[in-house]
Amino acid sequence: MNFNNVRFLISAFSLGQLPEPIYPDIAFAGRSNVGKSSLINRLVGRKNLVKTSARPGKTQSLNYFLVDDALYLVDLPGYGFARVSRKMQSSWQQLITGYLSGRRTLACVVVIIDLRHELKPLDRELVDWLRHHGVAFLPVYTKADKLSKNRQTSHASALDAALTITPGERIIFSARTGQGCRELQSRLALYHESW
Repeated sequence: MNFNNVRFLISAFSLGQLPEPIYPDIAFAGRSNVGKSSLINRLVGRKNLVKTSARPGKTQSLNYFLVDDALYLVDLPGYGFARVSRKMQSSWQQLITGYLSGRRTLACVVVIIDLRHELKPLDRELVDWLRHHGVAFLPVYTKADKLSKNRQTSHASALDAALTITPGERIIFSARTGQGCRELQSRLALYHESW
């Protein structure tokens, strides 16, 4: 699959605006400012396909991208710390929950977690929710370039233990260096092949 063959499709602010479910969806979820936009840009080999921002809460819709006319990438709003009103956060929550529980073509949720820190409660809540609802997920530990190889290994082991997963069930990633990018592309391509 050619991840460089990608184009923006739509920003959906309601479930009724979602594109036709003719390809599998890969959704990307993570806390605000965890590096979600940078990860997607690196994944597809673009600098600014997904706009990055220092302001938490910039993504306020489900942003759809089509890869190789075969796979949807879906950028979800970040959770936690977003400087937006409670009402806005509540509407996001309803949109995201409705999407995650109701989109029958959702193949996997890439859960993006900062490798430098211990597991945050909101990350645990998301993973627990996905497990409870039987939604496939792939943890990706980002910002690996900020740590030495030894610290990458020890921090990843702590996150693995907190999530009760094995090293083979996650990816260590750096948007800056490209570490883990090929592996992530390969894993996501499998969801299309098994579709």
